[in-house]
Amino acid sequence: MTELVSAAFGAGVDRANRFAELLAVHGVERGLIGPREVDRLWDRHLLNSVAVSEFLPEGASVVDVGSGAGLPGIPLAIARPDLDVVLLEPMARRVAWLEEAVAKLDLSNVTVVRGRAEEKAIRQQIGDRDVATARAVAPLGKLAGWCLPLVRVGGSLVALKGSSAAEEIDRDRAEIARAGGVEPVVKTSGLLDEPVTVVVVRRAEPAGRPRKRR
Repeated sequence: MTELVSAAFGAGVDRANRFAELLAVHGVERGLIGPREVDRLWDRHLLNSVAVSEFLPEGASVVDVGSGAGLPGIPLAIARPDLDVVLLEPMARRVAWLEEAVAKLDLSNVTVVRGRAEEKAIRQQIGDRDVATARAVAPLGKLAGWCLPLVRVGGSLVALKGSSAAEEIDRDRAEIARAGGVEPVVKTSGLLDEPVTVVVVRRAEPAGRPRKRR
């Protein structure tokens, strides 16, 4: 596991260890993770989050929607200091945790924003990101409706999903299209022994939006 952590986080391995300690000490008492998750922090949470990294362009601006405990946003920011990461979270107590964690880890490439992705003010404030990512937030169709408006045309939604990812795409294809999503595809990361499933959806103009005639 030590070699895997070092490979995943590189020069940020000390920060990653500090973040794991913060989650282990405060995560359960602050309602961020369940008590059974402490023993699985690395494979189920931190390394699982970093698995998204291979699908993010160099220097990308990223928004982690419904960040909660800071997953996947904080591990991504640690492993990829080239990224500009916004942690978007509506709950005040979780926002307080995120701000504390970012300060303690001295993550200069992370900004914490309180709000919901569907709010007009939030879309104006942090829209036009290269990538929106999310983990265990909502079904894919609903997630696309929340996340894709925060992404520039040509950018993408990169969502951590389970084994039913392909079925979610088939079920929610129309909803994804209405949100401006095209070419949804299931990808897997080989970072862990057990492959991590990711759905990537490219942002285009929302379906049904009339083009202006010149």
